[in-house]
Amino acid sequence: MTKGGMESVEVFTSEGKGRGLKAQKEFLPGDVIFAEPAYAAVVFDSLTHVICHTCFKRQERLHRCGQCKFAYYCDRTCQRAAWLNHKNECSAIKRHGKAPTENIRLAARILWKIEREGSGLAEGCLVSIDDLQNHVDIFGEEEKKELRTDVESFLEFWPPQSQQFGMQFISHIFGVISCNGFTLSDQRGLQAVGVGIFPNLCQANHDCWPNCTVIFNNGNHEAVRSMFHTQMRIELRALSKISPGDELTVSYVDFLNVSEERRKQLKKQYYFDCACEHCKKQIKDDLMLAVKEGESKPSAEMVKEVIQFSKDTLEKINKARMEGLYHEVVKLCRECLKKQEPVLGDTNIYLLRILSIASEVLSYLQMFEEAADYAKRMVDGYMKIYHPNNAQLGMAVMRAGVTHWHAGLIEAGHGLICKAYAILLITHGPSHPITKDLEVMRVQTEMELRMFQQNEFMYYKMREAALKNQKIQVMPEPSNETSPSLFHKKE
Repeated sequence: MTKGGMESVEVFTSEGKGRGLKAQKEFLPGDVIFAEPAYAAVVFDSLTHVICHTCFKRQERLHRCGQCKFAYYCDRTCQRAAWLNHKNECSAIKRHGKAPTENIRLAARILWKIEREGSGLAEGCLVSIDDLQNHVDIFGEEEKKELRTDVESFLEFWPPQSQQFGMQFISHIFGVISCNGFTLSDQRGLQAVGVGIFPNLCQANHDCWPNCTVIFNNGNHEAVRSMFHTQMRIELRALSKISPGDELTVSYVDFLNVSEERRKQLKKQYYFDCACEHCKKQIKDDLMLAVKEGESKPSAEMVKEVIQFSKDTLEKINKARMEGLYHEVVKLCRECLKKQEPVLGDTNIYLLRILSIASEVLSYLQMFEEAADYAKRMVDGYMKIYHPNNAQLGMAVMRAGVTHWHAGLIEAGHGLICKAYAILLITHGPSHPITKDLEVMRVQTEMELRMFQQNEFMYYKMREAALKNQKIQVMPEPSNETSPSLFHKKE
């Protein structure tokens, strides 16, 4: 089954998994299998005034909608592009007196679109909104209570002059949002800023070691009249060679967890038991739970004790990060690493988590040499665990490269930046803002490396002067979130 621009994939019934997507032709790593605009999307409640409501880019100065005073846009282009979807919302917000929560706003946008176009197959969609999974029948008590609250709030917000829908259908829409809402990120891909529904993407099944990745592309509105004008969309990109007839899979969760934990998370959030190869055979679990090898191998009791200490420390770290106590975070990391190093192996996930936090926070505090050491160890561990073309691996290698550059370790920094660039070319593509930034860094560090190899003394003199202009960005403040996960789930 194919439709408008979706000729390269088909929907099929996957044994034990319901519907899935299958390739109709061969794809190579980095190929875009399909790009899909959002059926409907909204900015998170907490970010409505700093993120453009059309392209989801973070901007310094946004234009506010003069009517509802709620929606914000980059410029007139984004505001005009939004009007079809914002028109009903705009008058409903004015009538209601305030904007409702993101869930209510998204449900309302979906239902206004159905009012305009009907609930059959929308252009370019392989399945209709009616046919998307909602899992309402297996919701737990807490979820049912949330659903009832959402439906009540929705009915208060929904204007009497709009088409009226039955309670069952409204509940279906909220169920669809709960199971299929996709996380939208800002243009740097570092922060989750909104949630959208993409019906074709919803058909891709999960695999912990997938052959595809999904990247959110904010589009290019500046190039209004040029051939480069693109709208906001998600891109399904191939991570490895895919043959015609192969199922297309994506990972709903981060791989950096033992199979049992991933399966628990998938069951809780997406209501299925993962039966992928990596879970069935517990592939890489041994690496993620590795302990120090050698003559004085630690006892099982000691390993258990250190892992418990690591879990407790991670909780304390989260609390300190929430309060912005970054020096306290560093102290906790150092203490934990001291306990972990004689006991845990280089690829143990508890060690890697602490190394990741330590390198990020130390970079922010501009203690670059120590940060670079931790970042290098983190990346070495990640390389042995992650798929070589994993987006999170690419971002971690990029962070490590920038940290090494800041520490004055130009050779290692350039090498890591090149490695990250090769990964992100596949996962994000050459035109994504983060890949473009990385290309600029790659060219700059290459030039610096040549200079360093010719005359180290002159290089350090020039570097000192260049640092005053700070060409490569100082690290952003550490966020309390991990990288945005694929699907948006209310915690």
